[in-house]
Amino acid sequence: MNAWAALHVALLLVGPIYFVGIVNRTKSIWGGRRGPRLDQLFHDLVRLLRKEPVYSETTSVLVRAGPLVALATAIVAAAIAPVVSGYSILSFPYDFVVFAYLLGLGRMFLMLAALDTGSAFEGMGASREATFASFIEPAFFLTLGSFAVLSGESSFVRILAPSGHLGAGVIFGFVALLIFLQIEAARIPVDDPNTHLELTMIHEVMILDHSGPDLAALQTAAALKMFTCAGILAAVLNPFGIETHPAAATVTSIALIAATGVGVGLVESLVARLRMSALPRYALVAVLASVVSVGLVVLRGGNA
Repeated sequence: MNAWAALHVALLLVGPIYFVGIVNRTKSIWGGRRGPRLDQLFHDLVRLLRKEPVYSETTSVLVRAGPLVALATAIVAAAIAPVVSGYSILSFPYDFVVFAYLLGLGRMFLMLAALDTGSAFEGMGASREATFASFIEPAFFLTLGSFAVLSGESSFVRILAPSGHLGAGVIFGFVALLIFLQIEAARIPVDDPNTHLELTMIHEVMILDHSGPDLAALQTAAALKMFTCAGILAAVLNPFGIETHPAAATVTSIALIAATGVGVGLVESLVARLRMSALPRYALVAVLASVVSVGLVVLRGGNA
């Protein structure tokens, strides 16, 4: 394992914990509170791992498999994404397609686990999860497609390699990816993690029957996906590459990821408890932004 692979692994082990801490601390400060410690997620996971899971008599192996598949797919997807600008552990042509389908596979098993409980409540959450995923997945492919045209490359790392400028097409693509982060990592503004109101719950209601290590796996997967998506956003904005400016690329990536955490916390503080009827329009913003990004790149001959 080379130094960059070791750094990538280290960031994936530590980064999600502190990223969630930054988001929660930002929300606390905005609300006039001190908030939890930055590594609170780590202590929560340790506490959950010490508990014994409880399963309903109506459930099958799907409830046990859901958290494991969600965590496994999140780990492999994180190895594909360029968390540090210009590098990923797994890189191959059109790997961003595999990345998207890995996340989709994890989501499918999570929804199957929710439906397997036989609860209409969790079925409602699974239905909403599928609905909003149908909006954001096309936006992701359109955005990465526009970046592929812009860079002339096919692998995730090369597509998001520093291009030396931020055109309008890239900015619109960034907006689409930011909303992708919120929906994919269960941080949708209407689905406020601090509440348990059935009218606003999407992801939270899907994991109500999970406990102990299973719940720890789901929380780890969500944090890892959110950190990975933040790394993708950082790669879009990072003007440095590891091949030419390794130190600057690393420091800038970490700083941009932390800034993304602050941004997510601010969005959740300002837009939380958005009307459920308005959420499809919120998700459509990502689709429209990705379409505009593609249009600008194509119209300007790959120089948007």
